[in-house]
Amino acid sequence: MASQPSFPTKVKLAAAHSAPVYMSKSAILAKAIHLIHAAARDGVSMLVFPETYVPGYPYFIECYPPLKQVAALAKYAEGVFIAGGRGGGIKGTHRKLQPTYVERIIWAQGDGSTLMTWKGMLGPGEADGKEKSWNVGGLACWEHTMLLARQALITQQEHVHAAAWPALSTMTGFEETADSQIEALMKCHALTAQCFVVAASNYVDETCLEWMKENIGQQGPEILPFVWDKEAYWEAGKKKHELRVSEAKGEEEAKKA
Repeated sequence: MASQPSFPTKVKLAAAHSAPVYMSKSAILAKAIHLIHAAARDGVSMLVFPETYVPGYPYFIECYPPLKQVAALAKYAEGVFIAGGRGGGIKGTHRKLQPTYVERIIWAQGDGSTLMTWKGMLGPGEADGKEKSWNVGGLACWEHTMLLARQALITQQEHVHAAAWPALSTMTGFEETADSQIEALMKCHALTAQCFVVAASNYVDETCLEWMKENIGQQGPEILPFVWDKEAYWEAGKKKHELRVSEAKGEEEAKKA
């Protein structure tokens, strides 16, 4: 359990409620940078993005026969991207310990070497120049069901937990249970670790559905579109900054949004 800072402080944390421009690395990065800048202007210290925001979660593995996925898997491997951290550098990386279900045709298991918290990433030093004292950790998706993985972060004095999720509630037959399970897991970790949890999940938009149709073929109703007119980053339940979903196709469009 994390020891609490000995003096009061306030840190803004936020989750990016955003769909990637599916499989377009340059457009997604432009969109992410736009959100990051907007959050920074509002004083947000940490913005959490959904799982595999770049190049987008491979939903096609859930809804097409394996042999039809071969070309798509090759394209997906070309688009994989590792994100960096605050201040322009990479604070650290985390590799998912156990890919979930059919994710195993894309990713292999992690070895636990990246199961850690990053010390002093947040805290009062944000404003007054003092040494920061809050540690940040994170897990992806159903890693949160792995009790020992969560315990490993708890024993490393985790103060803030970044939880990255795909759009599980868009999968047919999982609509009602996905969000309730995610909410339960997030509240459980917040309670047992006595830390703050920021959970980010993307959603399926038309760029994802169209890419799958053009590159793999017509699918059945396995993946449901779950589209808002606006997308945003959220801070403590408040929608802060909006982007136009339909027009965020590339760098120029992202700049105009």
